[in-house]
Amino acid sequence: MNLTERKAAARKAAFARREAAFSAGHPAAAAQLSAVLAGYRGAPLAGYMPMRTEIDPLAAMSEAAAHGPVCVPVIVARGHPLKFAMWEPGTEMVEGQFGARIPRDTKWLEPEILIVPLVAFDRTGGRLGYGGGFYDRTIEKLRQQRPTLAIGFAFGAQEDTDLPLEDTDQPLDMIITESDVITF
Repeated sequence: MNLTERKAAARKAAFARREAAFSAGHPAAAAQLSAVLAGYRGAPLAGYMPMRTEIDPLAAMSEAAAHGPVCVPVIVARGHPLKFAMWEPGTEMVEGQFGARIPRDTKWLEPEILIVPLVAFDRTGGRLGYGGGFYDRTIEKLRQQRPTLAIGFAFGAQEDTDLPLEDTDQPLDMIITESDVITF
């Protein structure tokens, strides 16, 4: 099996685990994330608008917005890094590319901390995304400009001990699940 096939198989298995974890319900899933972000109050932060069965960071993002700027990713074009639009609770949202919700009015911001959605992760900072490379390009670009903290946010069930990774896959600095904080 080649790398592309291994990634597709890993994604399929991880999506099934994530769906089961999502269905189980986790009312305070963002509590660990909020606790970690409290140590970075005021730093420009990028969260994300959860889609389908992604773990929901909105409670932590809302709390962080009371202390500093928060933004969300905007896909501008295939093959390019993400841009980030300012967000706060109550921001009017519209549908962007791939069904992601984005702010109707865009005021751009470059974050220093990214909360990164994912399909699967390992305990060495490896992350398997959706396959578009948007976060890998973005993390690489931001890290070339300044120290950037990339925090993967996922259900613990999304852990995989054998991720098929490539040299272009950017490592995460931390993984936060509904019950654990994993640092590297």
